Order: sequence, then structure tokens, then C-alpha cells
Amino acid sequence: MSVFDKYYTQYYDLMYKDKNYKEETDYIISIIRRLLPSAKKILDLGCGTGKHAEYFANNGFEVLGVDRSPFMIEQAKKRKNEKLDFIVEDIRSLKLNKKFDVITALFHVLSYQNSNQDVKKFFEVAYNHLEQDGLFIFDFWYGPAVITQKPEIRVKEFESNDVKFVRIALPYQEYDKNLVKVHYKIFVIDKRNNSILEFEETHPMRYFFDPEIEMFLQISGFKVEAKFGWLKFDKPSENDWSVVWVVRKLRK
Repeated sequence: MSVFDKYYTQYYDLMYKDKNYKEETDYIISIIRRLLPSAKKILDLGCGTGKHAEYFANNGFEVLGVDRSPFMIEQAKKRKNEKLDFIVEDIRSLKLNKKFDVITALFHVLSYQNSNQDVKKFFEVAYNHLEQDGLFIFDFWYGPAVITQKPEIRVKEFESNDVKFVRIALPYQEYDKNLVKVHYKIFVIDKRNNSILEFEETHPMRYFFDPEIEMFLQISGFKVEAKFGWLKFDKPSENDWSVVWVVRKLRK
């Protein structure tokens, strides 16, 4: 883990303070209630600082959040209670001696799996930790929208009482690999002494098309239950950069 990771994580929730985690969690819960109303236990893969997981637990689910970043889990454990716990593990090699009714992987965790091998492991881990007929719910960058809309340079500013952040996202598209490499430049201004720290990091994000996801699901042993534009119940289109799929574990 880099210095960037530690500092970035420290202000992660500030950076996404405008992200409506409650609305997103309510949306996922509505899908669960519709397709598996008996569900009680959730495994949240790539949980970050645990906000989705916390809302799941507040709605009565028993939740385990998993993330490979110890800095993220350090923040997440501040939310820990009798229904909610967190561990540091790589979700591509996770092996727990327990199964869950529902597994979630939200905020584009799948798109961080850049290689076919990583994608295959991602779905295998989900399959191996689901109860029979359990649901796997995941979102990702949707190929038709990425190709149609194209990534753009974005600048985001956010601040607390002590610091101000300026984040510049510079995307570069690799069409032959279905990747968008987003290079972040982050400037952190300490308001107390006007000192400035600068960080840089590149996040390769993979976008997917229906046939390739369906192929991985077939190999892993899942059946597609639903495909929606994010926070919608409509079929995904080229206008939906983020989409959510709901799949069910089949008997092998």
C-alpha cells in the first residue's frame, strides 16, 4: 500500500459525502426483498469504508464486509456492531468457512478486475460463498455507455474545516483492452498553514458488455435474474454508465 492509499482513505468519506449511500442501499434491499425475501446474511465484497454495509445492518441484515485495503477496513471498523463486522482480505482469493444468502459488490468493484483471470476469480469466490439459490448483486461500468459517451476530464473539489482537496481525473481509453485508465492528480491544501501536498495514482477501470459477462457467469454457475440501469428498474441502455446485474447461484 502506498502513502497515497493511507491519505486518500483518511478523506474518502469526505470525498464522497454527496454520494447517497442510503438511497443506494434501499435500492439494493428492494431487489433482495423482491427476489429473495428470506435473506438474512450479506457478504459485501470491496466494502471500502463500510457505508453500504452499515446501512444493510441497520435494516436487520447480518453483514460481513471485505476489502483488501487495511486503511479502508480501519475506517470501516468504526461502524462495527453485533450485526456488522469487517475483515482485510483480497476478494479474488477469499476463502471463508461460511456461506451467505446474498453477496454484494458495489461501487464498480467488478470494473477494478482488469484481467480475465481476475474476473473469473471474482465470480468463483462469489459462487463459493453463496447458499444454494443465493443472489449475487454487482454493478460495473457498462460498455455501450462508455463507448457512446466517452470518458471526460473531471475536476472535483471538497473540503473539511482543516483541509481542501482538488482532484483532477484524467482518463485514457485503451479500446483493445476495454479499459479506461483514470489518472488522478490530487492536491491537498492544509487550511491551517497553507501547505500543499500532491499525490498521483492511476486506476485502470474495465468496462463490460453483456456477452462477456454472460460467459463468465455461465462458467461460474450463475443464472441472470435481472439487469438494470443503476438505481432504476429499466433495461440498461447506452445512457447508463453504471448498471447493476442480479444473478442466482445454480446447482452444479
